[in-house]
Amino acid sequence: MVECEYLTISEEDMNTIERKAYAKINLGLDVIRKRADGYHEVCMIMQTIHLYDSVTINRLNTEGIRVKTNLPYLPTNQDNIVNRAAKLFQGACHIRQGVGISLVKNIPVAAGLAGGSADAAATLIGLNELYQTNLSTEELMKLGVSLGADVPYCILMGTALSEGIGEVLTPLKPMPPCDILLVKPDISVSTKYVYEHLILNELTLHPNIPKMLTALEDGNLTSLTNCMDNILQTVTTKNYPIVNRIKDKMIEMGALTSIMSGSGPTVFGIFNDSEASRKAYQYFKNGNYGKQVFLTKPYWP
Repeated sequence: MVECEYLTISEEDMNTIERKAYAKINLGLDVIRKRADGYHEVCMIMQTIHLYDSVTINRLNTEGIRVKTNLPYLPTNQDNIVNRAAKLFQGACHIRQGVGISLVKNIPVAAGLAGGSADAAATLIGLNELYQTNLSTEELMKLGVSLGADVPYCILMGTALSEGIGEVLTPLKPMPPCDILLVKPDISVSTKYVYEHLILNELTLHPNIPKMLTALEDGNLTSLTNCMDNILQTVTTKNYPIVNRIKDKMIEMGALTSIMSGSGPTVFGIFNDSEASRKAYQYFKNGNYGKQVFLTKPYWP
């Protein structure tokens, strides 16, 4: 556990701070094995994208944590990871002053884009700046791992190799510039279900992560997209054929490749032709594949 010295906050310090919580996609996702403790060891290449939620944090004159969001169906108590992140930070840094947190969601919920983890990461980063606690990125990542395996990556951001249960991170050379089209179909996918039904000893084809690492080092987008794959698709597409329909349509419309992010259900396509990506965006925006459609780009902090 990261520990801070007890803080005395002066009245001259800032009272409000706003931070962006950026989504991620998995350029490659492989599962190595299931551990004895039930967790799965993974090998993934992660990429931050320019799609984000907004997290605004205010000092309160009372104790406690108050969270509000623009989505009425989201919880605001301890069931919300932002609330838990604030409580974790306050405990580690011995902060008694309460905070109010306003969360504006743009990232689709439960979509394989790490929206909740990104919100938790932005909360930790924002509180660190608001209270001038001067925790390093590494210290924030150590703090964040107890909230979820994706939280350390969402603090680090950029292009990174993710190993272990997702918490062992190695920064990589940035992904080459491109357009990224995302479509979330109107379905819900349980991450727990996907991992429980992933039968590794029956799978003979795995994503070629080493070849992807070489393509990133060479800055070769075509070679990178030729290798991109997500082993969790083997489960999700059996139950939700719309995932494959979206993938196939994106490639038909000019995507270099199209795969599912995380455990889904969001599908993304990589385009090196802006005109093709805009046409594909309009097609999916006006179609019946899902109401949440975004055209974005890689993001590097």
